[in-house]
Amino acid sequence: MTKAEFVEVVKAKGEFPSKAAAEKAVKAFLESVQDVLVKGDSVTFVGFGTFAAVDVPEKSGKIPGSDKTYTKPAHKAPKFKAGKSLKEAVEAGK
Repeated sequence: MTKAEFVEVVKAKGEFPSKAAAEKAVKAFLESVQDVLVKGDSVTFVGFGTFAAVDVPEKSGKIPGSDKTYTKPAHKAPKFKAGKSLKEAVEAGK
């Protein structure tokens, strides 16, 4: 599903008066979650899930088919953990 298609779903589900209003709401939500993660905090929606910024340690490995190795530096990465209600809804196909 594309962002435009998702905005249409939000417009219908949220009963927004226009597509522009729904798109503004989606944009505000995404930017707000991003701002919180950049600060190192997390956002939890009970039953839906948790968005968090996690520390990923340095990693080294070998490139398959060659003797070359690489090292990926430590960094922060976004992570989403689904909540119980979301997991159950997806499993049931609702």
